[in-house]
Amino acid sequence: MARTLVLKGSKKLLNAWAFYDWANSVYSLVISSAVFPIFYGALFRVAEIDKVTIFGGEIARAPLISYTTSLAFVFIALITPLISGIADYLGNKKVFMQFFCYLGGVSCIGLYWFSLEHIYFGLICYFFGLVGFWVSFAINNSYLPDVAYPEQQDAVSAKGFSLGYIGSVLLLIVNLGMVMKPNMFGIITDANGVAEIKAMKYSFVSVGIWWIVFAQYSFYYLPKGNKREGERTNVVLNGFRELKMVWHQLGNQTRLKRYLGAFFVYSMAVQTVMLIATYFGEEEINWGTNTERTTGLIVSILVIQIVAILGASVTAWASKNFGNIKTLIVVNALWVSICIYAYFVITPTDFYIAAGCVGLVMGGIQALSRSTYSKFIPQTKDTTSFFSFYDVAEKIGIIIGTFLYGFIAQVTGSMRSAIIFLGVFFLVGMLLLTRVKQLKRPLE
Repeated sequence: MARTLVLKGSKKLLNAWAFYDWANSVYSLVISSAVFPIFYGALFRVAEIDKVTIFGGEIARAPLISYTTSLAFVFIALITPLISGIADYLGNKKVFMQFFCYLGGVSCIGLYWFSLEHIYFGLICYFFGLVGFWVSFAINNSYLPDVAYPEQQDAVSAKGFSLGYIGSVLLLIVNLGMVMKPNMFGIITDANGVAEIKAMKYSFVSVGIWWIVFAQYSFYYLPKGNKREGERTNVVLNGFRELKMVWHQLGNQTRLKRYLGAFFVYSMAVQTVMLIATYFGEEEINWGTNTERTTGLIVSILVIQIVAILGASVTAWASKNFGNIKTLIVVNALWVSICIYAYFVITPTDFYIAAGCVGLVMGGIQALSRSTYSKFIPQTKDTTSFFSFYDVAEKIGIIIGTFLYGFIAQVTGSMRSAIIFLGVFFLVGMLLLTRVKQLKRPLE
């Protein structure tokens, strides 16, 4: 599509930026949070096994997906600086955003062929789905100070997450109908597989198509990027040099440095919860029948998404009236309480209550963290470098969080102990936030 120039701060540009959340959030809901974890567990239950042989060794299903996730984020943390360096020097970050969007979408479609017999191919698709989602999302985040003025950023960031929740819930409802009533969609049990599992596979295809198609609106209006002036040398390694440059700049940015430290700790827990919540519910809750398990888990995810729409709006309102940092401190305190409660969750009703609480704080902490960082960074054209640093910090946290979660679950044989472990991260993050200087009211 031809590039259309629109002014920074314009409604059209802000909407286009926020709409990418509508396009890609179906991945984080259907693949990361809802249908894929249920599908993954169902494959093992149908085969009546708990472990598979990978690279000559046996590993249980929960640690396997947790370690694969950690490995994906190692790759993401390494590649994001490379991409940011090239994008800043060539001024073409939209091209990279498109590439990783399409990589993620095609990988989602590839999950249709995920099976225990072809576990390596399936895990590769899962791996690159994560890569496509997170790298394209990081590049979209870096556009925020390019498209919105400081006083607009809290609202448009919250709008993006809200659009993402609404869009992903709409698709999940369709997917839920496919899984629960496959006959209505012409999906039947035959020699090719169980109808419900086939329906889940079709949902993966729907995610890939949705993501790629709706992203075109954002790609049409977003600018190509800011081209760096001067000679362009060592473009490939320059991203790491820019991370080093940002690190040195933090020495003069006390507030930003302290905020990043707190963000690193609590984001580690937030993202881990989002990635493993459904696996926890699938394995630790007494659902009864397999049908009740599938229904209960998807309903729980719907509750999280619907409540999250309200949560993002309430958090944006609180930040406007009480300040970003104070609001984040309160939200982290709520997360600590949720982790303690989750340790004792056994029944479906308990899990529904936990899901509602998670939804209330999940969207808010993500949207507010993103916009707070955008306000704290110094005035610069190289926004990709600063957001690359932000995203690398986040991804390193996820690597640590998911690995430790999988390790604790493997050693203890239960995912409950790992939940308390995550609560400690929220507590430490909350304490670190108390050291961050509050924004002045005009910027809030």
